[in-house]
This record gives sequence, C-alpha cells and structure tokens, in this order.
Amino acid sequence: MNNLDIYYTLGMLGTVAFAVTAVLAVLPKQIDLFGAIVMGIVTAVGGGTIRDMILGVPVFWASDLNYIWVAIVSSIVAFYGNQLMSRKYIYSLMLYLDGIGVAMFVIQGADKALALDFALPVGPVLLGLITAIGGGITRDVLAGNTTLLLKKELYALPLTFGVILYLILIQVLPEKVKLMGTLCATLTFFIRAAAIYWKLHVPKWMLTQKRGISSN
Repeated sequence: MNNLDIYYTLGMLGTVAFAVTAVLAVLPKQIDLFGAIVMGIVTAVGGGTIRDMILGVPVFWASDLNYIWVAIVSSIVAFYGNQLMSRKYIYSLMLYLDGIGVAMFVIQGADKALALDFALPVGPVLLGLITAIGGGITRDVLAGNTTLLLKKELYALPLTFGVILYLILIQVLPEKVKLMGTLCATLTFFIRAAAIYWKLHVPKWMLTQKRGISSN
C-alpha cells in the first residue's frame, strides 16, 4: 500500500468517526433517521465543503462520492446501533479515529490553500482549521449544542499549533513537504490523543473569567 492509499484510508476512517460521533452527539435531541443522516453528512464533509466554496474550486466529494456513501452508512449504523456505539471502549475508539481525521484534514486544508496561494500567510491556517472542525461546528449550530469553539475541551488548540508548525517547517525545509506534513499531523494527533486519554482542557489562563454585571 503506497502513501496515497494510506492517506485515503485514514481519511475514510476519519469520515466514519466524524459521522458516528455526530449522530451520537445529536441522538439526545430525539431526531429521526433522516435527521441523523443529514447530521452525519454535514459533520463528515462540511468542513471540506466550506473550504472549497471559499476557494472557489469544485467541492472535493463531487469527484469521489465514497465520502458521502461512507458518511451515510456510518450514520445509519450509529443510529440503529447507538447502544453499542455508546459503549465506552467503542466511543473512545471513535474519538481517537476522529483525532486522526482532524489531524490529517487540518494539514490537507492548509495544503489546498497553499497550492492556490490563498490569502497567504493566514489563509492556509484558517482554511486548515475550517476543513478539520467546520463540519462539527455546523452540526452543533444546527443541533443547538454548544460549539467546539466554546468548550474547554483541548480540541482546536492542538490543530492550530499543528498547522502553524507545519507552515513554518515547510518554509525552512521546502523539499520535505510530505515528511513535514506527516510529522505535524502525527504530532497533532498525539496531542489530541493525550487530551482524550487524560481528559485535558484548555489552560485556565486562556479562558475568560465569569464576572457578575456591575450595577454601577
């Protein structure tokens, strides 16, 4: 199996994890099967779709509907098998697969923006993050849940660190782009995996403090 096959397989596993965790997240809303499928698809391909719309290029899944089919099947399985999927060890596995997905997609999104010289140097960072978490944010908005950006969970921060590090390293070592991408995606995943395993949160010094409204 060559590198492209490995990346494609990991991308599909990330798509599965996105769809499954999306359905499990919205099941307490007592949605029907159609709603679950929509939420699964939105989460699985939403970030990349938003990215491609911003870049003004054909949406990535239009040329490879496997992303959509995988999202649909995964959503159906999660909907009917939610009791099994909600078991601690399986749900934890989905979270780690989700971590692999976002770590890959943040680098892929940045690469696509770089290839088109889009809004350098900030554009690749923003579009990398949109690719990785745009679908999840859209899901939470549609479901009326607290979005990823408003949670204390250590999620977006490792992605931001990883993509910025990647953009710096490829400027220093432009002949090692693929290697740097792999290393940064791996590092990002391990940070995210550590956050899942040890239930790490964003440091307090990076959070706003609750304050009462003064009557004066």
